[in-house]
Amino acid sequence: MDTPQKSNDPLHGITLEKMVTHLAESYGWEALGEHIRINCFTSNPSVQSSLKFLRKTPWARTKVEDFYKYSLRHHKLK
Repeated sequence: MDTPQKSNDPLHGITLEKMVTHLAESYGWEALGEHIRINCFTSNPSVQSSLKFLRKTPWARTKVEDFYKYSLRHHKLK
């Protein structure tokens, strides 16, 4: 029998919505826009508008995922 293995990927099971919501609550939109320089965080930001943009823009999603992983390592966010 195979035993289930725990994924080492810190993004495993984390939705994009959870990432954006957590980062916005932890940093605030203004600071988030300074860390990740994309318009969806600086111009009239909201979770829903950010998700719409990030879901169709792979390079921006990668930046958010990378910053989320950074925040987990450096701020012990869950």
